Amino acid sequence: MVKGMITPLRTAWAGNRPLTMLAGLMAALTVVTLAGLMLDDRTLGGQPVWLKPFKFAVSFVVYGLTLAWLMAHLRRGRRFARWTGGIIAVAAALEVAIITGQAARGRASHFNEATPLDETLFSLMGYIIIVLWLGTAIIAGMLWRDGMPDRAMTWAVRLGMVLLLAGLAQGSFMVVPTEAQLELDEREGSPMMGAHAVGVPDGGPGMPITGWSTTGGDLRVGHFVGIHALQATILFAMLLSWLVRDTVRRTRLVSVFAFAYAGLLVLVTWQALRGQPLVAPDGLTLAALAGLVGATAAGGLIAWGAPAKRQLVTAA
Repeated sequence: MVKGMITPLRTAWAGNRPLTMLAGLMAALTVVTLAGLMLDDRTLGGQPVWLKPFKFAVSFVVYGLTLAWLMAHLRRGRRFARWTGGIIAVAAALEVAIITGQAARGRASHFNEATPLDETLFSLMGYIIIVLWLGTAIIAGMLWRDGMPDRAMTWAVRLGMVLLLAGLAQGSFMVVPTEAQLELDEREGSPMMGAHAVGVPDGGPGMPITGWSTTGGDLRVGHFVGIHALQATILFAMLLSWLVRDTVRRTRLVSVFAFAYAGLLVLVTWQALRGQPLVAPDGLTLAALAGLVGATAAGGLIAWGAPAKRQLVTAA
């Protein structure tokens, strides 16, 4: 088991050292914030004060290792990719440092404009996210061009990167002030501008661990689904490589999975924008979900049953 873990880590280190070091730093922070969750009983917005930095640390462990591992497969532009990965790593570390620092102070890191310092830090995080998105988009373009040794994995990475960028961009929905915030801002100035929840105030009852609202819509659901699409498509392609020998068939199934995942991303985002909790879908949401499941099943059957004209071993 240990040997099985070391090989991907070595590949990630060869692909991009700064991103691999970011993952290591975030792994250490995961341990620290986990200790904070157990030892510090303070809350912020109805959630444990250390929950947000814990979730961000875990997410960047996965993000950093995945991107570094993929960059090891680049055939061209490796020096440029190395610098881009370094910029992404620094930006991500700074983003999480702000979130962790605000948590230690017992202050909200997102949407907080209560004091000049809070407002400055929140604005800085906005610029950092733009850097992260652009850097990720550059790496996505390079990976799209070069591909992977296997055609099915090539399309898993290509489509997964597109969904990742969509998930990152979805964070822009959250910075839009609510009507209540705008009204309060006109009267006396609102300390918060933007929200995760739709239809209810932030900080209400939430799901365990994730904290996603159980009384209204929550934009973090779609954000989470999108930013982890890359890992989902890669893992699906890996699973298929063990189960299906036909490369053409695997490629078709990966495409079906990716489009189904995109449908799920749209569905949970639409549900949240309608002010509906993930755990309490209405009939319309359930009907859309049933349609998505049906379309995915049909697509899978077609992808599996269509005859393969030729075997494709390497990516075009």
